Amino acid sequence: MTFMQMLQAAQQRNGSMLCVGLDPDPARFPAALKGDPSRIFDFCARIVDATADLVIAFKPQIAYFAAHGAELQLDRLMRHMRSAAPHVPVILDAKRGDIGSTAEQYAKEAFERYGADAVTLSPFMGFDSVQPYLKYEGKGAFLLCRTSNPGGDDLQNQRLAGVDGQPLLYEHIARLAQGPWNLNGQLGLVVGATYPAEIERVRQLAPTLPLLIPGVGAQGGDAAATVKAGWRTDAPIVVNSSRAILYASAGDDFADAARREAQRTREQLQAARAAG
Repeated sequence: MTFMQMLQAAQQRNGSMLCVGLDPDPARFPAALKGDPSRIFDFCARIVDATADLVIAFKPQIAYFAAHGAELQLDRLMRHMRSAAPHVPVILDAKRGDIGSTAEQYAKEAFERYGADAVTLSPFMGFDSVQPYLKYEGKGAFLLCRTSNPGGDDLQNQRLAGVDGQPLLYEHIARLAQGPWNLNGQLGLVVGATYPAEIERVRQLAPTLPLLIPGVGAQGGDAAATVKAGWRTDAPIVVNSSRAILYASAGDDFADAARREAQRTREQLQAARAAG
Protein backbone atom coordinates (compact mmCIF):
# COMPACT_ATOMS: atom_id res chain seq x y z
CA MET A 1 0.00 0.00 0.00
CA THR A 2 1.00 3.61 -0.48
CA PHE A 3 1.42 5.85 2.53
CA MET A 4 -1.93 7.52 1.83
CA GLN A 5 -3.65 4.13 1.66
CA MET A 6 -1.96 3.07 4.90
CA LEU A 7 -3.28 6.19 6.63
CA GLN A 8 -6.83 5.51 5.51
CA ALA A 9 -6.59 1.85 6.52
CA ALA A 10 -5.14 2.64 9.97
CA GLN A 11 -7.81 5.28 10.54
CA GLN A 12 -10.53 2.75 9.83
CA ARG A 13 -8.94 -0.22 11.61
CA ASN A 14 -8.05 1.62 14.82
CA GLY A 15 -10.88 4.17 14.71
CA SER A 16 -8.32 6.88 15.26
CA MET A 17 -6.93 10.23 14.21
CA LEU A 18 -4.27 10.11 16.93
CA CYS A 19 -0.56 10.01 16.16
CA VAL A 20 1.87 9.24 18.98
CA GLY A 21 5.05 11.26 18.69
CA LEU A 22 8.15 9.39 19.82
CA ASP A 23 10.39 12.10 21.32
CA PRO A 24 12.50 10.15 23.82
CA ASP A 25 14.20 12.30 26.46
CA PRO A 26 16.21 10.11 28.87
CA ALA A 27 16.04 12.83 31.54
CA ARG A 28 12.26 12.28 31.67
CA PHE A 29 12.26 8.49 31.59
CA PRO A 30 10.77 6.52 34.53
CA ALA A 31 13.09 5.75 37.40
CA ALA A 32 14.33 2.37 36.14
CA LEU A 33 15.46 3.91 32.82
CA LYS A 34 16.05 7.54 33.79
CA GLY A 35 19.12 9.26 32.42
CA ASP A 36 20.24 6.26 30.38
CA PRO A 37 20.36 6.95 26.61
CA SER A 38 21.12 3.29 25.94
CA ARG A 39 17.51 2.52 26.97
CA ILE A 40 15.85 4.74 24.36
CA PHE A 41 14.75 1.74 22.31
CA ASP A 42 13.36 -0.02 25.40
CA PHE A 43 11.30 3.02 26.35
CA CYS A 44 9.93 3.69 22.87
CA ALA A 45 9.19 0.02 22.13
CA ARG A 46 7.08 -0.19 25.29
CA ILE A 47 5.10 2.87 24.18
CA VAL A 48 4.60 1.41 20.70
CA ASP A 49 3.41 -1.92 22.06
CA ALA A 50 1.00 -0.20 24.46
CA THR A 51 -0.62 2.05 21.84
CA ALA A 52 -0.37 0.26 18.48
CA ASP A 53 -4.10 -0.48 18.33
CA LEU A 54 -5.07 3.11 19.18
CA VAL A 55 -3.26 5.21 16.60
CA ILE A 56 -3.31 6.29 12.97
CA ALA A 57 0.49 6.73 12.90
CA PHE A 58 3.70 6.88 14.89
CA LYS A 59 6.06 9.84 14.51
CA PRO A 60 9.63 9.39 15.75
CA GLN A 61 11.51 12.71 15.96
CA ILE A 62 15.00 12.05 14.64
CA ALA A 63 16.73 14.73 16.73
CA TYR A 64 15.86 12.96 19.98
CA PHE A 65 17.74 9.92 18.75
CA ALA A 66 20.65 11.63 17.01
CA ALA A 67 21.39 13.89 20.00
CA HIS A 68 22.22 10.80 22.04
CA GLY A 69 24.03 8.90 19.29
CA ALA A 70 21.04 6.55 19.19
CA GLU A 71 20.60 6.19 15.43
CA LEU A 72 21.08 2.44 15.67
CA GLN A 73 18.35 2.35 18.30
CA LEU A 74 16.11 4.23 15.86
CA ASP A 75 16.96 1.61 13.22
CA ARG A 76 15.95 -1.08 15.68
CA LEU A 77 12.77 0.78 16.65
CA MET A 78 11.73 1.13 13.00
CA ARG A 79 12.14 -2.61 12.55
CA HIS A 80 10.18 -3.23 15.75
CA MET A 81 7.29 -1.09 14.54
CA ARG A 82 7.26 -2.96 11.24
CA SER A 83 7.02 -6.25 13.15
CA ALA A 84 4.71 -5.30 16.04
CA ALA A 85 2.46 -2.83 14.21
CA PRO A 86 2.77 -3.38 10.45
CA HIS A 87 -0.62 -1.73 9.89
CA VAL A 88 0.49 1.61 11.41
CA PRO A 89 2.38 4.01 9.11
CA VAL A 90 5.52 5.69 10.43
CA ILE A 91 6.25 9.38 9.80
CA LEU A 92 9.90 10.30 10.32
CA ASP A 93 9.89 13.80 11.78
CA ALA A 94 13.09 15.24 10.33
CA LYS A 95 12.02 18.60 8.82
CA ARG A 96 14.71 18.32 6.18
CA GLY A 97 15.15 21.07 3.61
CA ASP A 98 18.02 21.10 1.15
CA ILE A 99 18.62 20.87 -2.59
CA GLY A 100 20.25 18.65 -5.20
CA SER A 101 22.42 15.75 -4.15
CA THR A 102 22.06 16.63 -0.47
CA ALA A 103 18.27 16.29 -0.65
CA GLU A 104 18.74 12.97 -2.41
CA GLN A 105 20.85 11.74 0.51
CA TYR A 106 18.29 12.91 3.06
CA ALA A 107 15.57 11.10 1.10
CA LYS A 108 17.71 7.97 1.06
CA GLU A 109 18.20 8.29 4.83
CA ALA A 110 14.46 8.54 5.47
CA PHE A 111 13.17 5.92 3.08
CA GLU A 112 16.03 3.46 2.55
CA ARG A 113 17.99 3.55 5.80
CA TYR A 114 15.08 3.97 8.20
CA GLY A 115 12.27 2.63 6.02
CA ALA A 116 9.86 5.43 6.94
CA ASP A 117 6.51 5.67 5.19
CA ALA A 118 6.58 9.48 5.20
CA VAL A 119 8.83 12.34 6.25
CA THR A 120 8.40 15.96 7.32
CA LEU A 121 10.09 18.62 5.16
CA SER A 122 10.72 22.36 5.12
CA PRO A 123 9.67 23.84 1.75
CA PHE A 124 11.66 27.07 2.23
CA MET A 125 14.21 26.20 -0.49
CA GLY A 126 11.53 25.47 -3.08
CA PHE A 127 10.30 22.54 -5.13
CA ASP A 128 13.73 21.18 -6.03
CA SER A 129 14.28 20.56 -2.32
CA VAL A 130 11.08 18.47 -2.21
CA GLN A 131 11.26 16.63 -5.53
CA PRO A 132 13.89 13.99 -4.55
CA TYR A 133 11.50 12.61 -1.92
CA LEU A 134 8.69 12.29 -4.46
CA LYS A 135 10.82 9.92 -6.55
CA TYR A 136 10.10 7.25 -3.92
CA GLU A 137 6.84 5.79 -5.19
CA GLY A 138 4.16 5.43 -2.56
CA LYS A 139 5.99 7.41 0.11
CA GLY A 140 4.57 10.56 1.72
CA ALA A 141 5.98 14.00 2.53
CA PHE A 142 4.45 16.56 4.89
CA LEU A 143 5.49 20.15 4.19
CA LEU A 144 5.71 22.63 7.03
CA CYS A 145 2.90 25.09 6.42
CA ARG A 146 1.50 26.80 9.56
CA THR A 147 3.43 25.49 12.54
CA SER A 148 2.35 25.47 16.18
CA ASN A 149 5.17 27.62 17.58
CA PRO A 150 4.63 31.38 18.19
CA GLY A 151 7.66 32.23 16.04
CA GLY A 152 5.86 30.83 13.01
CA ASP A 153 4.35 34.30 12.59
CA ASP A 154 7.79 35.67 11.70
CA LEU A 155 7.57 34.17 8.20
CA GLN A 156 4.47 32.02 7.72
CA ASN A 157 1.99 34.83 8.40
CA GLN A 158 3.63 37.39 6.10
CA ARG A 159 2.11 38.48 2.79
CA LEU A 160 3.82 37.74 -0.53
CA ALA A 161 3.68 40.99 -2.47
CA GLY A 162 4.88 39.46 -5.75
CA VAL A 163 2.28 36.67 -5.89
CA ASP A 164 -1.24 37.02 -7.30
CA GLY A 165 -3.67 38.00 -4.56
CA GLN A 166 -0.84 38.65 -2.08
CA PRO A 167 -1.48 35.49 -0.06
CA LEU A 168 0.11 34.81 3.28
CA LEU A 169 3.16 32.57 2.95
CA TYR A 170 1.41 29.58 4.57
CA GLU A 171 -1.53 29.99 2.18
CA HIS A 172 0.85 29.96 -0.78
CA ILE A 173 2.49 26.75 0.49
CA ALA A 174 -0.94 25.13 0.86
CA ARG A 175 -1.85 26.03 -2.72
CA LEU A 176 1.43 24.69 -4.09
CA ALA A 177 1.04 21.44 -2.16
CA GLN A 178 -2.54 20.95 -3.33
CA GLY A 179 -1.63 21.86 -6.90
CA PRO A 180 1.56 21.91 -8.98
CA TRP A 181 3.94 20.37 -6.43
CA ASN A 182 1.77 17.34 -5.72
CA LEU A 183 2.90 15.37 -8.76
CA ASN A 184 1.96 11.89 -7.54
CA GLY A 185 -0.51 12.62 -4.76
CA GLN A 186 2.20 12.19 -2.11
CA LEU A 187 2.07 15.51 -0.25
CA GLY A 188 0.48 16.55 3.02
CA LEU A 189 0.81 19.64 5.21
CA VAL A 190 1.86 20.36 8.79
CA VAL A 191 -0.53 22.74 10.54
CA GLY A 192 -0.43 23.40 14.29
CA ALA A 193 -3.38 22.68 16.56
CA THR A 194 -2.71 25.98 18.32
CA TYR A 195 -4.13 27.82 15.28
CA PRO A 196 -7.56 26.29 14.46
CA ALA A 197 -8.57 29.21 12.23
CA GLU A 198 -5.49 28.59 10.11
CA ILE A 199 -6.27 24.85 10.00
CA GLU A 200 -9.66 25.75 8.54
CA ARG A 201 -8.05 28.08 5.99
CA VAL A 202 -5.51 25.45 4.96
CA ARG A 203 -8.30 22.91 4.58
CA GLN A 204 -10.13 25.32 2.26
CA LEU A 205 -7.02 25.67 0.11
CA ALA A 206 -5.97 22.01 0.28
CA PRO A 207 -9.23 20.04 0.58
CA THR A 208 -7.81 16.63 -0.33
CA LEU A 209 -4.44 16.59 1.47
CA PRO A 210 -3.76 14.83 4.76
CA LEU A 211 -2.88 17.24 7.56
CA LEU A 212 -0.33 16.45 10.25
CA ILE A 213 -1.42 18.47 13.25
CA PRO A 214 0.94 18.76 16.23
CA GLY A 215 0.19 20.76 19.34
CA VAL A 216 -2.56 18.75 21.06
CA GLY A 217 -1.56 17.76 24.58
CA ALA A 218 1.38 19.49 26.24
CA GLN A 219 1.24 22.45 23.82
CA GLY A 220 -2.40 23.10 24.70
CA GLY A 221 -4.11 22.79 21.31
CA ASP A 222 -7.88 22.31 21.43
CA ALA A 223 -8.76 18.82 20.16
CA ALA A 224 -12.40 19.62 19.37
CA ALA A 225 -11.53 22.81 17.47
CA THR A 226 -8.80 20.95 15.59
CA VAL A 227 -11.13 18.22 14.39
CA LYS A 228 -13.89 20.66 13.44
CA ALA A 229 -11.46 22.74 11.39
CA GLY A 230 -9.53 19.98 9.67
CA TRP A 231 -11.34 16.66 9.44
CA ARG A 232 -12.95 15.67 6.16
CA THR A 233 -14.26 12.27 5.10
CA ASP A 234 -11.82 11.93 2.20
CA ALA A 235 -8.78 13.68 3.72
CA PRO A 236 -7.33 12.28 6.96
CA ILE A 237 -6.01 14.37 9.79
CA VAL A 238 -3.12 13.03 11.84
CA VAL A 239 -3.31 14.69 15.26
CA ASN A 240 -0.04 14.32 17.12
CA SER A 241 0.52 14.12 20.86
CA SER A 242 3.98 13.38 22.23
CA ARG A 243 4.90 14.44 25.76
CA ALA A 244 1.43 14.08 27.25
CA ILE A 245 1.41 10.41 26.27
CA LEU A 246 5.09 9.49 26.65
CA TYR A 247 5.39 10.95 30.13
CA ALA A 248 1.91 10.28 31.48
CA SER A 249 3.60 8.52 34.42
CA ALA A 250 7.10 8.64 35.89
CA GLY A 251 6.65 5.20 37.44
CA ASP A 252 7.02 1.62 36.28
CA ASP A 253 3.47 1.82 34.93
CA PHE A 254 4.54 4.36 32.26
CA ALA A 255 3.40 2.17 29.35
CA ASP A 256 -0.02 1.52 30.90
CA ALA A 257 -0.37 5.23 31.67
CA ALA A 258 0.61 6.08 28.10
CA ARG A 259 -2.08 3.74 26.85
CA ARG A 260 -4.71 5.36 29.08
CA GLU A 261 -3.75 8.84 27.90
CA ALA A 262 -3.76 7.70 24.27
CA GLN A 263 -7.22 6.18 24.74
CA ARG A 264 -8.48 9.38 26.34
CA THR A 265 -7.13 11.53 23.51
CA ARG A 266 -8.39 9.21 20.79
CA GLU A 267 -11.87 9.20 22.33
CA GLN A 268 -11.80 13.00 22.64
CA LEU A 269 -10.94 13.31 18.96
CA GLN A 270 -13.60 10.81 17.90
CA ALA A 271 -16.23 12.59 20.01
CA ALA A 272 -15.36 15.85 18.30
CA ARG A 273 -15.74 14.19 14.92
CA ALA A 274 -19.13 12.77 15.86
CA ALA A 275 -20.29 16.16 17.13
CA GLY A 276 -19.08 17.98 14.03
